[in-house]
Amino acid sequence: MHLKSVNLGQERILQHKNHAEHTGIFKFPTQELVKVTKLGLENDVIISKKHHGGPDQAVYMYGGVDYARWSEELKKEISPGTFGDNLTISELESAQFNVGDYIHIGEVTLQVTAPRIPCATFAARMNDPQWVKRFRHAERPGLYCRVIKEGFVKAGDTVSIEKYTGETISIPEMFRDYYDRNKSEETLHRHLNAPIAIRARRDIEKELQELLAQQ
Repeated sequence: MHLKSVNLGQERILQHKNHAEHTGIFKFPTQELVKVTKLGLENDVIISKKHHGGPDQAVYMYGGVDYARWSEELKKEISPGTFGDNLTISELESAQFNVGDYIHIGEVTLQVTAPRIPCATFAARMNDPQWVKRFRHAERPGLYCRVIKEGFVKAGDTVSIEKYTGETISIPEMFRDYYDRNKSEETLHRHLNAPIAIRARRDIEKELQELLAQQ
C-alpha cells in the first residue's frame, strides 16, 4: 500500500442553487514534500472551520479501492482530491477500518477518528443534487484522522496499518449510526468509549443527555 497522492486545497467559489460560497473542497495533487502538522497539511485551505479541520479531523483520506468503485459507478475517471481528500491511499478501503486504527505514512502517524458525512457543499462540488443520498447509501465514506506524529509526506510513500486494540466501533457502524436518531443508550456508550472525533463526541454526549432525561 502506498500514498498515491497528496492533495492541497485552493479557495474557490462554489455556486449552489441560490447562493455562492467560498470553499476549500477543491484539492489538487502536488509532487512536493508536504508537512503534516497537528492541524493538518501545511498550505491546505480550510474555509468552514466549524465543520472541517481541527485536531481530530486534521486529515481526510480516501482510498484507491473506493475511488475505483465510484469511477465504475459514475462511468468516468475520478482524480485524487476530487472528494476533498488530503491523502489518497492506493489500496485503502474505508469500510475495513475501525475508529482508533493507526495509519503510518513515511514518518507520519495518523489515527482514524470518524467517517466523512456528506453535505450540500460536497453535492455541489459533484454537480449532483442526489449526491448526499448516493454517498450515504454507498457506505464508502473515507476516513478523518488526527495526527499522532507529525512529519513530512510525499506521493509514493509506503503506507502501513496498525489495528487499534482498545474499545472501538467500525467506520461503517459510526457512519450508519449518524443517521439513526433513536440510538440506544448502549450504542451511545459504545461511541463514547471509542476514540472518536471531538465534534462527534459532542453530538453523542448531547444525544445521551437527552435520552437519559426522558427516562
